[in-house]
Amino acid sequence: MSNTRFIQNSKELSTSPLHETLLEIIEEGLVRADPYDAVMRNLSVRGGKLVVGGYETLIPGRVHVIGFGKASEKMLRAVHDLLGRFLCGGVVITPSTETWVGPVRVLKGDHPLPGTNTLRSSLHLLDYLSEEVREDDLLLVLVSGGGSALFEVPEDGLVIEDISTVSRELMARGADIVELNIVRKKLSKVKGGKLLKHVRAREVITLIISDVVGDKLDTIASGPTVPDNTFFSDAYRILKRRGLWSELRHELRRFIERGLAGEVPETPKEGEPLFSKVRNFVIASNRLVLEYMDLILSRKGFNTLLLTSMLEGEAREVGKVLGSIMKNITQYSRPVSRPAALLAGGETVVTVRGSGVGGRNQELCLSLAMSIKGLQNVVAACMGTD
Repeated sequence: MSNTRFIQNSKELSTSPLHETLLEIIEEGLVRADPYDAVMRNLSVRGGKLVVGGYETLIPGRVHVIGFGKASEKMLRAVHDLLGRFLCGGVVITPSTETWVGPVRVLKGDHPLPGTNTLRSSLHLLDYLSEEVREDDLLLVLVSGGGSALFEVPEDGLVIEDISTVSRELMARGADIVELNIVRKKLSKVKGGKLLKHVRAREVITLIISDVVGDKLDTIASGPTVPDNTFFSDAYRILKRRGLWSELRHELRRFIERGLAGEVPETPKEGEPLFSKVRNFVIASNRLVLEYMDLILSRKGFNTLLLTSMLEGEAREVGKVLGSIMKNITQYSRPVSRPAALLAGGETVVTVRGSGVGGRNQELCLSLAMSIKGLQNVVAACMGTD
């Protein structure tokens, strides 16, 4: 376990036993979500075998690691500490650091939109795969939130600015993450399972830290090692519906039109031989953190209610709903009796009006605080795991 304590001012915040318990639970949850600890819990070496969850595979002479995402460096450090001499090299892309972790090179990419740093580092990663990874090797892939921007190589005839421009414009026009990824997968050489086209290793094990509601593997970092069930026609409809099609540069429109005509291959689909050598494991997520916190609270004697791990909506409205449930518990002991602990997770949004400070968690927590104002022996907190 890492020695990091996430809440540095817990003593100052612990103004009552109930506050102290709340802060302890948040600390437990943040530790559970920590990328280093998540890898250490889920990955091990036993008797010459690599073990992930209930799956075991013999370790060949050479193990490589690649990765991309905001958590990739921490994940890499855990892999390095676990595998030691078995690890022969690799490339990992992060938003902020260029360094070495043992034999693995850490390069910098761009976030939240791909740019020249992302392209340079991504090409270096693909060069490593083609030059260093052999057919009898084992490849570990470390995937986390932000991977879509940090790892990107455009299809032939396109440029990195095509993908960043389309991503930015789709987000500005209200496209959700699913729509965004459908389009990005069509324009990319490495998304939607296409990374595997560059891999010769006998086996690929992907360790995933999910930042997506519902832990949809084809959505996290745009599913580089996962089958894609969408088509060029889906991307075309999204671009038309969002009013972006006519604004695309000619070369980009022509590329998609060629895809519609069958002149450009679709992304790899379920059942294709490409995926026979890959296994994907979600090792940390909002849902897993909630379930762990629920267990700890139950052991402390609370009657727990885990509402959902798929909470979505405007942060201030979500805060009001959660507050109304807490008031109902206080007054009627429904839907759970006191001592009660209510848990929920997901991804809320904030519609920005004017200027202000803070983000989704602060907005939700302030709304919730206003809703439960005046209640006795009631505390609440919001935290981010990404």
